[in-house]
Amino acid sequence: MSLSIGIVGLPNVGKSTLFQALTKKEVNISNYPFATIDPNVGVVQVPDERLERLSQLFHSAKTIPTVIEFVDIAGLVKGANKGEGLGNQFLARIREVDAICQVARCFSNADIVHVEKTVDPMRDIDTINIELELKDMEADEKRSSIPESQLLSRKPTLYLLNCDPKDVSKELQEQLKKLGSPYVIANLKDELEMQQLSEEEKKEVGFVSNLPEFIRKCYELLDLITFFTAGEKETRAWTVKRGALAPQAGGVIHSDFQERFIKAQVISWDKLLEAGGYTQAAAEGWVRTEGKEYAAQDGDVIEIKHG
Repeated sequence: MSLSIGIVGLPNVGKSTLFQALTKKEVNISNYPFATIDPNVGVVQVPDERLERLSQLFHSAKTIPTVIEFVDIAGLVKGANKGEGLGNQFLARIREVDAICQVARCFSNADIVHVEKTVDPMRDIDTINIELELKDMEADEKRSSIPESQLLSRKPTLYLLNCDPKDVSKELQEQLKKLGSPYVIANLKDELEMQQLSEEEKKEVGFVSNLPEFIRKCYELLDLITFFTAGEKETRAWTVKRGALAPQAGGVIHSDFQERFIKAQVISWDKLLEAGGYTQAAAEGWVRTEGKEYAAQDGDVIEIKHG
């Protein structure tokens, strides 16, 4: 199970810069609207210290993280719902993703064109949100009967403010809180440029990336949790919806595990580390046997027993 996030916003706000910083892919970053017409798609690993520590415990031959798919969608403009700036094409692509990351430009730079001539992140955010709502209203008027999960204005949304944290006013932060969606502040130009440096060099200049926090918040946006399977051959992170029962978790690993589920051996990742291995954890009585009604918890290490 993977999650797809559509990166949206007005032209020239940093969408393709974010995509390149996340995926390490070379994409078209140009100082004019609609440089990105065909969406760029990239898969990004979700950073998780728990996975690394479990892999170290078992000296696993493979370590496989869970991932998020990011889709770099071209800039929307006012009137997109009526087709302005190829709007219909871009809005259709947003309908296909699970959630939205809306990039808002908060930085000033005379060399980078702003389609509205001035920098006003809240105005830009409102412009995008209104376009999404208008497109949904149009579909309703045409009686398209679009599933709620595909309504543009109902998709879970995360805002990324492209600037230095000191440039974000308290007023803007309060306005974002009223929208009820999470947000992250990141200087995307710095994020991209600093990737040329080694970890040691980043420490020397005092640079700390905000992208790991951003990726984790994207992962949380759809109320997903991570459980693990761990051993010498492989330690792996798996994704399920919060509230998924043990057989459903097994089905993520292999469809047979859900259909032929008998029971699950479960232990929290931190208790497994504390014990030093499965044998020691079992001796302490920390490995539990759970049945079909058990809801998998974030951080569970699970072994499925099946017929």
